[in-house]
Amino acid sequence: MSPYPIRMRSGRARRNRQGSVVEVVPVAPSGRSREDRVRFSSQLSLALLVLVAVLASVGIPWWAGLAGAVALVGFVSVEQARAARTGVLALPRGDDSFVLLAAEERVAYGRALTVARRVRLTWPALRHMIDAEQADRDLTAALRDLAAIMARRQQIRRLRDELGVASRHDLPADSPAVQALAEQRLRVEGLWRSTADAANRILASINAAALAGEDLLREQRIGRTARDAELAISRLTAAAAAPADSGPELAERTAAVIAAYRELAADR
Repeated sequence: MSPYPIRMRSGRARRNRQGSVVEVVPVAPSGRSREDRVRFSSQLSLALLVLVAVLASVGIPWWAGLAGAVALVGFVSVEQARAARTGVLALPRGDDSFVLLAAEERVAYGRALTVARRVRLTWPALRHMIDAEQADRDLTAALRDLAAIMARRQQIRRLRDELGVASRHDLPADSPAVQALAEQRLRVEGLWRSTADAANRILASINAAALAGEDLLREQRIGRTARDAELAISRLTAAAAAPADSGPELAERTAAVIAAYRELAADR
């Protein structure tokens, strides 16, 4: 994690922006050999030469079309060569940039990014309740602090492993070297537990923010459903009451019409 744009030493990368956080993931090489790339460039050059000839026949200067064709072939060739290389990130420099190499820390940080995406998904619906810019700064700061802790933990992990290997000896327990080693192991274990507690606090706060936003959205959806149901029930109630009054009235009017018709028929 770095506050500066991360560039590639070779290959290509896929960038996914979430607010002010941009995830950079190297893309797998295309696997196209040099012969395949040269063959494609040759075919493209031939097609562009035909196009240049057609454009020249309709009055467009041939040198303009040829310059565009050369530029396009060069661009495609460079991009194909770049795509064929293995993606390698240029590691950022500085105390405010962190590189996670250990699989355990990378997995934990990846889970934090997943929860952070859930938090960001709730912001559009809560735009009238929160300041999205301030929330983005707070979330970015939490992810930066978590990256710093994870970077420390992978260093502590390596030191724990080294001390664990060194503790396998046949020296007596009262040896000064053995006692010094045991003391350092205790200090390392204390650092290990403290960084775990700090990381869990940050993860818990991010997860709590996600759950709070999602619960509020569910509550709003349920409230809208209840209001819509109330309106629909009111309409159905009014519609159901109308036939009860109009049915007898229709029968009375029909009977009156029939009685009048019979009276007219009797007079004739």
